[in-house]
Parts: sequence; C-alpha cells; structure tokens
Amino acid sequence: MAHGAAHAHTRRTATEPHYRLRCQGCDALFEDDGFLLECPNRHEPALVVAEYRNTRFEPDAGVEGVFRYRRWLPGTRVLAGAGSGATYRSERLNRVLGLPGLWVAFNGYWPERGATLGTATFKELEVWPVLSRIPRPREQVLVVASAGNTAAAFARACSLNTIPCLIILPVAGAACLRFPDALHPCVKIVSLTGCADYSDAIALANRVARVDGFVAEGGVKNIAKREGLGTTVLNAVETIGRIPDYYFQSIGSGAGAIAVYDATMRLTRDGRFGRRPPRLVLSQNQPFVPVHRSWRAHRRELVEIDDEVGKNQIRQITAHVLSNRRPAYSVRGGVYDVLTGSGGDTRTADNLETLQAKRLFEEVEGIDIDPAGAVALATLIKTARYGGIDRRALILLNITGGGRRRQHRGTKLRAARVALEIDGKELQRDETLDRVVGLFR
Repeated sequence: MAHGAAHAHTRRTATEPHYRLRCQGCDALFEDDGFLLECPNRHEPALVVAEYRNTRFEPDAGVEGVFRYRRWLPGTRVLAGAGSGATYRSERLNRVLGLPGLWVAFNGYWPERGATLGTATFKELEVWPVLSRIPRPREQVLVVASAGNTAAAFARACSLNTIPCLIILPVAGAACLRFPDALHPCVKIVSLTGCADYSDAIALANRVARVDGFVAEGGVKNIAKREGLGTTVLNAVETIGRIPDYYFQSIGSGAGAIAVYDATMRLTRDGRFGRRPPRLVLSQNQPFVPVHRSWRAHRRELVEIDDEVGKNQIRQITAHVLSNRRPAYSVRGGVYDVLTGSGGDTRTADNLETLQAKRLFEEVEGIDIDPAGAVALATLIKTARYGGIDRRALILLNITGGGRRRQHRGTKLRAARVALEIDGKELQRDETLDRVVGLFR
C-alpha cells in the first residue's frame, strides 16, 4: 500500500510544471498555457515574471546551447539547432581600455571563442525558449514583428523545426535575412517599404494576430523571450563565478536589459554568486534616444516623440535595430523599474563614436561586431575615460551581435525570399490585411 502510494506521488509531481507566472502589478500567480502574455486581471500595465521550483542556479551540463539553462527557462522541450553566446576576458582589450575587470559577452558567431549563434545576434537566444514554450501540436501561425535581427532568428529556428511563422519587418532589416539554405515554406516574410519602420511592423503584426489562426509572438511581453535573453548573464556568471558589478548594453525595446535584471535577481536569491544585481548602463544611438531622454528627465512616462520626427531620427542612426519607438519603459517591471532597482543609468553614442568603437574592437579582437554592440562599447569607453566607473570593478559588456564577416568566410549565404512587399502608405487598408493573411490560406 505504501509502495503504491509512493509511486502515485511520483507520477503527480513528475507532471507538475517547473515554474509559475507572477504578475508584477497585482502579485497574482497562475499556471502558464504557453501563450499568456499578460495578467488577466485589470490594472496598470505590468510584465509577468517566472518563478521556478528550482531556486538554485544549476546549468544542465548534458545539453548544449541556450537550453543548458533550461531549468530557468519556461517551455517543455529542447529543440534542434540552438546555439549560445560566449563569455571571455581579453587581456588586449582590457589593456587598451584600462579596465582589468572587463569581461565580454559575445553573442554572435565566433566558433573559435565558443559563440555559435547561427544568425550572429543575441536575438537568437530569445527564439528557442519562445518556440519551446508553445504546446505541440500547434496549427496557428506565429506572428513576429522585427527590425531585422529577431526576424532572422525566428526565420531560421522556425524553418529548422517546421513551425508556421509570419515575419513582418521594415525593408531596412531585410539585409539581416541571409541563410546557408533556403527557408522552409512554413516561414513567410513581409517587407514594409517606403517610410515604414519597426513600429509600423509591430502595428501590422498586431492586426494580423487578431485574425483567427494567427497568434502574436508578443515581443517584450513574452516571458520566454525575456528569459532566453537573460541567459547572457547566466552564461557570464557560470564562467566568471559571480555577478558583475556593471552591465553595459545598447537597447531598442529594452527586453534584454529587463531580462538580465530579472535573471540576476534570481541569482541573488540563490546567494552563492553575489547579493546585488549589476548596475545597468543602457545605451542608445543618437539622435534617436527616447529612453535616455525619459530617464534623464526623471520621469516614468516615456517622452512623446512626434511620429515624423521619430522616423527622421531613426533614418539617421547607424544601429537600426535600436529603432523601437515604443520601448518597454513605463510598464511595471520595465526599463524604468530595472534602472531604478539596479541604481543604473543611460548613455548615448553618436554614429562617429559608434564607428570608432566598432573599428577598435575589430582591430584588437580580430572579429567584426554589429553597430548595436559598438554603441554599447562606445558608451563604456566614454564612461571609463571621464571617470564614471570604478576601474577595479567587474564589468560585463554585451556585444549583442557580431561575426557576420567571419561567418561569410566559411559559409555561402543567400538572401531569403520575401513573400510580399507592402508600401507604408498601404498599411491601414483592409485589402492589405487580406493579402498578408492570404499567404497562409
């Protein structure tokens, strides 16, 4: 009798989920259905966070790629093709910058260093947990809006795993969509031309996701997306042995910064790696700097930028992937809160500073980096130069993309086929929505 009871208990606990979701607005706890993006209760906008049964940081040594940290990821399965970034300390770069405690989180393609992200960007870290979280079998089409890098990551992962996916992005981001092989037909790409930008892609994606048979990926609201991006700091802490004192990253939506803060707060509760999260230093590319302007104005509300002014500023920046006009700044648990909670700050870099930082990294390290990573490096250089940081501190710099030229040397890449082009002036028309939906009919 006791033996049978013990087996019954084992069966029950084996099927229990390894995490629950908690709303940061009302503290409600609920089980995850794989699609939930926000709290069902009515209150101010707030992000949900994951609370895991396993409160100790225990990477899975038997799994490679981002799923090495699956005990602290939502989702139920390991998918094929997932890579990871790499954390390392460079004596040459540290000597040039005069920062002996600097570590680099290289999230791109640099297999010699152990960075194996096939699309050469940290956005790939978010894709695998999002897809792993979706229950199978699943017939609905996943709808993704992107400025470029997220599109490439979802296109590759969904193609490898034959998951129906609609990707909508401005034409400027299409250059990111280059792959060794043709994409599976389950992935359809819509390119917005003319004056359309990332925010327009988000608006169209939201319209499509309301149609029966389609479901929104959710952007920063998707807990799996943020938890995946948070593996950057998990990898760093596993490598270094403790939580860094400072964390530098450029931001567009802010999802990566939010993710790093949440992950390090979880590490502080473990207690073995430090008691405080790192000070977040978040950077943007001048002249498009809405988060920086809002933070420096000491306001929770995001500054209002006229649509035409915003689009004109976006056309001027080098790091186009940082062009989100609706970042997750004011929402409870968003950028404002993680900057406040970490004692962090914001910085900016113009295009010339970004280019100089990009060249410096490539000369010293021998690997190319994306403009967004160069923005973060440029702000770190300025902060160190003007005494804004303790030079003895442990600093983690997130290079959020790099190694594209390195990848091209070893692999012939081809541009992905665009299924549909839409002029920005046509976005509000009903027939435009019908044309997009018709790609999957």
